[in-house]
Amino acid sequence: MDRILRGIMKYRDFGKQAMVKQFEQVRDDPHPKAVFFTCMDSRMIPTRFTQTNVGDMFVGKIVNICFVYQYPELDDRIEKLIIVRNAGNTNEPINSIDESKNFSEEFLLLRAWLCTHALSSLEKFQQLQLTDFSKPILFQAETPLRKFVAYIDPENKFAVEDKLSQINTLQQLQNIASYGFLKKRLETNELHIHALWFDIYTGEIYYFSRAAKTFVAVNEETFGKILDEVQRYYS
Repeated sequence: MDRILRGIMKYRDFGKQAMVKQFEQVRDDPHPKAVFFTCMDSRMIPTRFTQTNVGDMFVGKIVNICFVYQYPELDDRIEKLIIVRNAGNTNEPINSIDESKNFSEEFLLLRAWLCTHALSSLEKFQQLQLTDFSKPILFQAETPLRKFVAYIDPENKFAVEDKLSQINTLQQLQNIASYGFLKKRLETNELHIHALWFDIYTGEIYYFSRAAKTFVAVNEETFGKILDEVQRYYS
């Protein structure tokens, strides 16, 4: 609490006036242009690494899984949609854990939950393991008639848990597209979904490029090409 109170005082000295101006602009009627789903991990601060302001986007923190469509009563007031996952920050893939180790009951319950709800990601991961990640994998995209191909870590520079994390990121695009209230907007291109992958150990952010068929680091060298690809969605 001491750290939080000191942070509030620092905010009063250096950030309050600028934020109040942003609140005045937004007032009581914000119109966020993106919904940004991200991991519940405390290290994930999307408004900081996207440099967005008050009211720019709605941030939802979830446990790495966008569940398939179950709740038709949800409304359809989303304008744009971004799906974000953090990099693999577990020590081992959950499908290769040594059962002889003395894991806590909570850990085993979490693993069982993930094996139930993340089964699609695990199956794709195991499929790629058989090919040593040398072949692409097919994902269903925004509609049943749209699909995209993905190469997972073709340069083999990430750990195996990061490969699983990238697969899981792309699986969430398929999951979120299953929601009925989004389908019409996806089919008519009113709504677009994108995948970002964040490496928590290097701070690098990767955009899944459907043109390149893989995750591409967003940096000075790639920014122009990525922006051109994104803008084509909205033209």
